[in-house]
Amino acid sequence: KNFIGYTLSAQQNRTFKAQFPATATESEDNFHIASLAEVNKTMERATQAGKIYAQLPGAQRAAFLMAITEEILALGDVLIERAYLESGLSHTRLLGERQRTIKQLTQFADLAREGDWVNARIDTAQTKPAPTPDLRKKFIPIGPVVVFGSSNFPFAFSVAGVDAGPALAAGNSVIIKAHAAHPGVSDLTAQAVVKAAHRTGIPDGVFSMLYDSGFEVGAALVQHPQTKAVGFTGSIKGGMALYHLAQS
Repeated sequence: KNFIGYTLSAQQNRTFKAQFPATATESEDNFHIASLAEVNKTMERATQAGKIYAQLPGAQRAAFLMAITEEILALGDVLIERAYLESGLSHTRLLGERQRTIKQLTQFADLAREGDWVNARIDTAQTKPAPTPDLRKKFIPIGPVVVFGSSNFPFAFSVAGVDAGPALAAGNSVIIKAHAAHPGVSDLTAQAVVKAAHRTGIPDGVFSMLYDSGFEVGAALVQHPQTKAVGFTGSIKGGMALYHLAQS
């Protein structure tokens, strides 16, 4: 089912199965394609939860990211085997990519904890040679970020990868559009993220994940008025499709 914050949701009966190129078979489990109503509910929850999440201290966001790494590793061989079935990539390649993902999340946790990324600047008021105001500025979270999983990177550019990690570290809520090439891996990883969110007191709605075997859900997410940014790693065709959606 789709993850709308902490809630599992399947409002419509349209489903698809995971394909296993490694064995030329398909999964027994079905994955529910998100409805437009679920897209709207997800974005509304992400917007409201994001306002709270943006105010949390960097140390708590760092703890969230580190908890994600622990929950991913706790999945052990189950995650690697599912990734092998859905991608056909070797176990060695997948073990290396999982470690890369852990390292990425750890690096972003360090940045969130340190806080230097906000680039805070203070220019105090002056009276001479001419009066100037007191100016203070810093980077702040932008709002809900939609992240598209990449077909050939089921870990490093996916549910908890190099697009989702920095968005969460900076205090943004994240909505994952799971890639249809590895929905089972996405489901397992999303479960890990949600467990980590519960453990560290992260508001309901900071993380969500929706399924689709086509382009309807992705287009709705990109064009949603509450979406503030999109992370994408993939084909030129897919990138150009997102480009045109953004332009419109």
